Amino acid sequence: MQFDAILFDCDGVLVDSEAITNTVLCTMLNESGWPISAEECMRVFIGRTVRSEAARIEAATGRPLTDEWMAAFYARRNDQLRAQLVAIDGALGAVQAVHAQLQGRIAVASGADRFKVEMQLTQVGMAPYFTGRVFSGHETPRSKPFPDVYLAAAAALGVAPERCLVIEDSMPGIQAGIAAGATVWGYCPDPILHATPQMLQEAGVARVMRSMAELPALLGA
Repeated sequence: MQFDAILFDCDGVLVDSEAITNTVLCTMLNESGWPISAEECMRVFIGRTVRSEAARIEAATGRPLTDEWMAAFYARRNDQLRAQLVAIDGALGAVQAVHAQLQGRIAVASGADRFKVEMQLTQVGMAPYFTGRVFSGHETPRSKPFPDVYLAAAAALGVAPERCLVIEDSMPGIQAGIAAGATVWGYCPDPILHATPQMLQEAGVARVMRSMAELPALLGA
């Protein structure tokens, strides 16, 4: 099938941010009284917003999830991303190639806050390829695993969701792409922190990529 647009998740697909963010979140949850391990923190929060798990956090820490706590998390997270963030191997070249192949009909549809997404894209040199086409689940009625952010991106590009390809690495994101009616391909390098190719296939992806560098050739096949 030939696709009319490609909708990329950001964290873990375009930028290697998930371990950085997870380390900050895990540290702060431990400081707040929840002795959660890094592995469990990754399992619970990858592909989801922190606020969407507020009830779980409050039950485990015995404290309310306040705006002040979230502001401190964002500040510490952003400091570490600025210091450590790099692009996923092969992602910049893939984005440049498919931007040309599809005459710019590509977008980022992330569950993260807009500031984080745009900061990261700028830091790794991808921002010019997504100008005006960055969509945040914080700005839709529901975030992933609901399809809202992917539906918003497809609508803005003027492309039916069924003609879109979604690139995802997390279970909530895969569920969101499928619920939107798009074809979903899973990015799953080896090793991966929170999923396996079998898990992605069982979740409904049509193809699993081990490298983002594969994308342009697969689209041309």
